[in-house]
Amino acid sequence: MRFIFLFFLLATLLPAPRAWAQNQQQPDTTLIVYNTQLTGAYSRGGVNRTLLSTTQNLTFTRGQHFGLPLTGSFIFGRQDKRLKERELLLNATPYYYKGRFRAYALGGFEQSNLRGITSRTQLGAGPGWAFYSDTLGREVSVSNLVIREQTNFLDGRRQVTARNSARLKVAWSVRILTLNSTTFYQPSLADFGNYRFSNLTTAALKLTRQLAVSLSYNYSFESEFSEGRVPENTNVTVGLAYSTRR
Repeated sequence: MRFIFLFFLLATLLPAPRAWAQNQQQPDTTLIVYNTQLTGAYSRGGVNRTLLSTTQNLTFTRGQHFGLPLTGSFIFGRQDKRLKERELLLNATPYYYKGRFRAYALGGFEQSNLRGITSRTQLGAGPGWAFYSDTLGREVSVSNLVIREQTNFLDGRRQVTARNSARLKVAWSVRILTLNSTTFYQPSLADFGNYRFSNLTTAALKLTRQLAVSLSYNYSFESEFSEGRVPENTNVTVGLAYSTRR
């Protein structure tokens, strides 16, 4: 974990080379980028475990100022023939950008068997800043949104709160290697002891122009969860990623 934070810090503080440039997409063009990833893990012996994970990303950018990323992820895991993980996350984050400035909106839905969440909805908005972005999809940016969140837990509790959602996003590529990492810190504005932290980091090694082998690290911690569930989870999986652009 310390290595990941150090990498993020260096990525944001290093001076920008002259070759770096802001998004220069034409005013009347629409760019569509689709990425899908399927990863999994399997173990047998002392612990019998099967884990499958898929992530779908579809991003629309229009002209030089508007973008709409749509993201969906689903995780399914069994341990010793018992269901442990069935995690669903859907997010839409439309944004307006001008130069390095970003203005974001957020709509999200989540379900989690691991944390005992039957449903969670989120709505929010806030500013962001891109230290770097280009038409190849490389980006180093931060954002800070205020969100309204409603969570229904499996044990019958219902929680409505406002959160501060700070995000650090790094997307980079060097030749055939691509790195994507997103980190969230989300404390409740009413109680900073009620918070969430998560990081998803994926490294992909290209086999062809559109197909790659991917390694994913996924960590999440949530201070509020249903009785009998666990507050944190870590998954490391290997699989395939496919991307297209038009």
